[in-house]
Amino acid sequence: MVERTVFFLSDQTGVTAETLGHSLLTQFSARNFRKMTLPFIDTEDKAKEAVRTINAVRESGGPKPIVFSTLVQDEYRAILKEANGLHLDIFDAFLDPLAAELGEKPSFEPGRAHGMSDIDAYMKRIEATNFALANDDGGISRNYDVADVILIGVSRSGKTPTCLYLALQYGVYAANYPLTDEEFESGDLPDFLLKQKEKLFGLSIDPDRLCQIRKERRAMGKYSSAQQVRFELRETEKIFRRYGIPYVDTTKFSIEEISSRILDSTGVERRVRP
Repeated sequence: MVERTVFFLSDQTGVTAETLGHSLLTQFSARNFRKMTLPFIDTEDKAKEAVRTINAVRESGGPKPIVFSTLVQDEYRAILKEANGLHLDIFDAFLDPLAAELGEKPSFEPGRAHGMSDIDAYMKRIEATNFALANDDGGISRNYDVADVILIGVSRSGKTPTCLYLALQYGVYAANYPLTDEEFESGDLPDFLLKQKEKLFGLSIDPDRLCQIRKERRAMGKYSSAQQVRFELRETEKIFRRYGIPYVDTTKFSIEEISSRILDSTGVERRVRP
């Protein structure tokens, strides 16, 4: 299979170009993509260097590179469009129709998408992240009365990264609690969790995938054995059903998709918007 090089160009970090570009490329699963990010293109020299980098790929005999760009300054955008590749300018695609609809010219100010123009929203994200870290895996604070949602599930089912994403993206106060042998043997949840039952949301995962994840962390022993993994997941889902806890199988979902499903299912309000 021929590998196709994809560039993400930006006058800032490149996160916006990467996010949109990756979302589009996932629709073409039969292709192999070699991805390169060229951030902070904020001078003429850097723009010309990016063009040379893109052209070198084409001149090496490979297929035409695909270029996702989120630069806002016209002079640099014009330089980059000279590169020998399929140029997908995200601002070209969306800003002109928006300007026509809103009857207002865009500011074309670089960095507006990532700046700290909304200090209140920024601080809410930081506070939510600190909360998630303090209440990770049944952390010492267990300040669950403040939580918006409490994720429960077996070890390595995706609880921690999901909590951090909810905090960083939406300012949601997300805690998590790992189910252990104590809960599996009794079939009961601790009283401090049952007091917050309406906030509970479960994460499950395919046993083969969980075995793979655990072996990357601890290859030997009971922790990553297929028998132990299947036992834990079987007992976990029994607990979810017993207490009527909504849950999602995380196996085939990204963190973004898991978070969206949690918010949609629970009705938890986003404290800030991306």
